[in-house]
Amino acid sequence: MGILSFFEKLVGKKQETHEEIMKKFLIVGLGNIGEKYHNTRHNIGFKVVDALVKEYEESFTTEKLGDLAKLKIKGKTVFVLKPSTYMNLSGKAVLYWMKKENIQVENVLIITDDLNIDFGTIRLKGKGSAGGHNGLKDIQEKLNTGTYPRFRFGVGANYRKGGQVDFVLGEWSAEEESALIERIPTSIKAVTSFVAGGLANTMNAFNGK
Repeated sequence: MGILSFFEKLVGKKQETHEEIMKKFLIVGLGNIGEKYHNTRHNIGFKVVDALVKEYEESFTTEKLGDLAKLKIKGKTVFVLKPSTYMNLSGKAVLYWMKKENIQVENVLIITDDLNIDFGTIRLKGKGSAGGHNGLKDIQEKLNTGTYPRFRFGVGANYRKGGQVDFVLGEWSAEEESALIERIPTSIKAVTSFVAGGLANTMNAFNGK
């Protein structure tokens, strides 16, 4: 065993270079676990990452604080996470996997629903407030910053006054289900673009689509 190999074994693992670190990404789909939430608007994050992992012919395994898949996209290593903490505690899982895999905040993408955007419209941003979204609020608190990339999928606001919770926890209408057949592949392209070409390029190409 060489000196370097002996040292790596002693300290646990080889120290990563900055270049290696910047080739690692964490894509997080937000949602609630359990069958009753499976097809709800609030779980669009889960739906997008499920389709992403299927597109790359990989699968999730149950790990600490969530289901995790590992993909290769354009030479980058991409960890895809569905937190098992329920929506309101999403930040715990995000922070854990960022630390465990040594992933920089600019290489994290949070995918979530948004009531303030028309149904099916995509909007990516590099920073912002939680906008009343409890999942984003917890992530912001755990990361201690509002500066992290987020992918907001519009679910619209077709609900009566006071019906916000029932709407986001309600299932997609037949019309929405039909439209998702086209909108989900567009979302996968946007995530792939984020990994391969960065946030700015992806915002230019996909915001408002």
